[in-house]
Amino acid sequence: MALDPTTHSNYLDISTKHVHFDWKILWGEKKFVGSATHDLVVHKDGVGHVIFDTSYLNITDVKIGHKSTKFALGERHPVVGSPLTVYFPSTLSKGDTIKVTIDYNTTGQGTAVGWLDKEQTAGKHFPYLFSQCQPIYARCMAPLQDTPSLKITYSSRVTSVLPVLMSALRLSPPAEEVHGGKEVGKDEVTYEYNQPVAIPSYIIAIASGNVVYKPFSSSSVAGQATEPVKWKTGLWTEPEVIDAAYWEFEKDTARYVHEAEKIITPYDFGVYDLLVLPPSFPYGGMENSCLTFVTPSKSSSIWGTLLAGDRSLVDVVGHEISHSWFGNNVTTADAGHFWLNEGWTTWLERVLQGALHGPAERDFSYIIGRKALDEALKEFQDRPKYQRLLIPFEFGEDPDEAYSSVPYEKGSNFLLYLERLLGGLDVFLPYARDYVRMYRGKSIRTDQWKEHLYQYWSRKENGGGEDKIKTLDSVDWDAWLHGEGLSLPADIPYDTTLANDAYLLAARWNESKNHDISKLDFNHEDLDSFNSNQKVVFLERLATLAGPSSLPPSHIHYLAETYLDAITNTSNPEIRLRFYNFVLAASPDAARKYTPDAAAWLVEKQAPGLKGRMKFCRPIFRAIGKVDMPLARKTFKENEIYFHPIARRLIEKVMPLRCRVRERDD
Repeated sequence: MALDPTTHSNYLDISTKHVHFDWKILWGEKKFVGSATHDLVVHKDGVGHVIFDTSYLNITDVKIGHKSTKFALGERHPVVGSPLTVYFPSTLSKGDTIKVTIDYNTTGQGTAVGWLDKEQTAGKHFPYLFSQCQPIYARCMAPLQDTPSLKITYSSRVTSVLPVLMSALRLSPPAEEVHGGKEVGKDEVTYEYNQPVAIPSYIIAIASGNVVYKPFSSSSVAGQATEPVKWKTGLWTEPEVIDAAYWEFEKDTARYVHEAEKIITPYDFGVYDLLVLPPSFPYGGMENSCLTFVTPSKSSSIWGTLLAGDRSLVDVVGHEISHSWFGNNVTTADAGHFWLNEGWTTWLERVLQGALHGPAERDFSYIIGRKALDEALKEFQDRPKYQRLLIPFEFGEDPDEAYSSVPYEKGSNFLLYLERLLGGLDVFLPYARDYVRMYRGKSIRTDQWKEHLYQYWSRKENGGGEDKIKTLDSVDWDAWLHGEGLSLPADIPYDTTLANDAYLLAARWNESKNHDISKLDFNHEDLDSFNSNQKVVFLERLATLAGPSSLPPSHIHYLAETYLDAITNTSNPEIRLRFYNFVLAASPDAARKYTPDAAAWLVEKQAPGLKGRMKFCRPIFRAIGKVDMPLARKTFKENEIYFHPIARRLIEKVMPLRCRVRERDD
């Protein structure tokens, strides 16, 4: 069996079945103190030790039962951390079980947990913390066999003076009872959680701060269900933003879960809650089991990247919900097969969009995603192995180096290609259900997925047979899975119904560069009938048509002024991202005018709530650096403390000339 190249652990010899965390949060020192107790199962004879992954943890004692035992913390690797080897008093045999308790505390050098001062929150009264363990950062929070090849259950007792949330079922105190009825920020309360569904370590998650809960109503879907709804859903966030966040997400969250259950299989995790975080969370969403993290929050006139005020960006919830089946349930065995998580999830997200909003909406999402794919493929021209779906990672290689739209978009386009090749969505959905049932609760690699695909379509009762196998044999598997380059192995047409008006407007603007600005007749009403996604497509199409030469500076300024409210100063970050991508790639004279605005936008001086999300920060820091490197460096240096550690490290890497404000090796 292939080993995950991102772990030190000997999980094939002996592995954790269940882990219990007993933590106390020391807010003043910004660390956890406590223990992790592992229930381990032996898989072969003669095992005399277990190896855990750690990163910047201070190990104080290790016990088997109640007796201390010998352990050794190995030399630190800059990416995969330090192996913790625990030695047993005698060798164990296949099928044996053993309990190991590790006493430890976290340190300030770890990347898993972001600690926010009270000034960085919406309420500005209490500090805040949140974790981000994907892809390999759970080892910064606890000693674990930190590989998605291994799925474990967990439980926890966490003591804190602020409310605690985890990616598990809450046992006590009740969600509706804020901080167990004690005084927030003053009294210690112990929170208990249990996760009975085995999950990969990267979705073990914690958050703590002044958060409150408000349940979503599932009554809108319960009446449509063929069986009673067996899950509940609700929202957590700071009190200051609960109303705005609730309005944004209440309408569609339960509908997405219910629709996904109808399309695939029943939802396994019992609870689907959202936590709307402060703005420095580095991703738009993270599919932590039972508790999706989304970012950021909104307070009064402060707009975040998902709280656009028009529900236009909540489809990210559809993506994170889809991870409940692809990622949290059927899981990639290692980072090289990451597309199995993200390609399938993006495919299901868009199936949900089609079911709820119409087939054209599904294809429209592929159109938007295709632009992101093209940009990602270009970004990796000098590292072409990251253009592949299957990435041959070597031991110690950082999977974050390959993080991009490729597994999402190339993967989902591959599945769309197969869907159409095999007969369309109606015949592909039963296959998708069978795939989930086959590998439910397991971690797999691409060869296992492909083997099941062939097996399913070979069976006549599934509508398969010799013709379907011939169809699958016609697929250029090597090109799809291992191919490099800037294009997909096959042409995939999309329904452009929702994009046509945006395409026409972009063509008019592109043609306008041949005319004097005084003769142009554009006005703000051009975009009145466009929704947010159509504005995104307009800007992306214009950037493609105009090419490297772009529009003349005079025309760019005219566009910015004409569409001031709809594009230039919009609170919707997806639109602003495309606007800055377009203008910063224009001529130096045009680009220099907008770099100060772009820099201010990144660090909240214009639009508080953006700072932190890498989807926006990485490309715009890169673009600013190409125009004005001193401004890029100054902006980052002055605001570095506000970015999550993961975001800081990756933003530093994308800036031209490898601008590094300070050296680090975590």
